[in-house]
Amino acid sequence: MNQNRQPIKISLVKIIGLTGNIACGKSVVADMLKGLGASTIDADRIARCVVEPEKPGWKDIVAEFGRGILNPDGAIDRKKLGEIIFNNEAKRKALNSVIHPKIKEGILINLKKHENAKTSVVIIEAALIIENEGWLNTLVNGLIVVISDDEVQLKRLMERSGFSKEEALARVSSQMPTSQKVARADYVIDNSGSLDETMRQVKSIWGKISV
Repeated sequence: MNQNRQPIKISLVKIIGLTGNIACGKSVVADMLKGLGASTIDADRIARCVVEPEKPGWKDIVAEFGRGILNPDGAIDRKKLGEIIFNNEAKRKALNSVIHPKIKEGILINLKKHENAKTSVVIIEAALIIENEGWLNTLVNGLIVVISDDEVQLKRLMERSGFSKEEALARVSSQMPTSQKVARADYVIDNSGSLDETMRQVKSIWGKISV
């Protein structure tokens, strides 16, 4: 574990971050850990909740980006918003400044529930936990990074999102390099192969973090 991290004081709970770049398989690993007994908090699910129509996060985003990002039912069109912030660092920072504090608040509320339930291990699944130093240094006391072979990652992304290879490459290259994430990790899971191979790695790590 990284001894420099000073996570929030939640008694009886070991808080482990789970991250990795797009299409590497974070959710697959989260499901495996949940099956082994971990409790999980999905930051992306919290993000979707905090930007539901008419909630404060929704209002802040509409004020920043305009009503052109909305679907007819008033929900934020994530694809349209993604196209705006993709390759636009200023817009991406503006969105993060609006939504990240609200996501963190949601995570803290969930952690408090786990504390009250005397949960032993909680996994926080979050795509940007390393990029957001405030999360890395204050929310978790251990970090799992999921990686995969470049070609496997591209293939998954193309199949999942319908991107061309060029579009998939652009998405991958816009993220923090995997090597930098691995350098910050306490544990690394290579999800390039079969599910059985991934599960063997997950079980090994679970044996270390669940004690």
